[in-house]
Amino acid sequence: MNKIRLSPAGPLQIPLVQEIARKTWPSTFGAILSREQLAYMMERMYSNASLTQQMAAGHRFLLAYERETACGFTSFEVNYQQTAILKIHKLYILPEAQGKGVGKRILEKLERIAQEESQNALELNVNKYNQLAIDFYFKRGFVTVKEEVIPIGEGFVMDDFCLKKALPAG
Repeated sequence: MNKIRLSPAGPLQIPLVQEIARKTWPSTFGAILSREQLAYMMERMYSNASLTQQMAAGHRFLLAYERETACGFTSFEVNYQQTAILKIHKLYILPEAQGKGVGKRILEKLERIAQEESQNALELNVNKYNQLAIDFYFKRGFVTVKEEVIPIGEGFVMDDFCLKKALPAG
């Protein structure tokens, strides 16, 4: 495994986040979501205005680099809904970088941040049919806490498992 470097991302890195999402989403969700829903969600979640608003609302972004190439990103929020939970909103790795430890490195960093910020758990939503991601999270200690069907507009829904990983008190 090559050295993976994580770096905070702000408004200037929005184009990199968008590029990774554009390259990742079709392979991740192409067999799960319709092209129409894929296009709708990309615009809703990854437009300049949406990413700028997410950052302004307190979502922190980290970019993962292998050598000097951006190969993944995450966004997260501490004290999610006034609880001691670090909510992982996004975690995507370029298809060609998957299996190289990038996702594991990101989760390790998020656990350290959570502990530094006195969070007692990590939480995330994952599409019920994204088995690769589900297996990845289960292998890292996450468990399913509930199922959710979340309306997102235009008649589309996100059909998700909510996963959680309790963190040791520290």
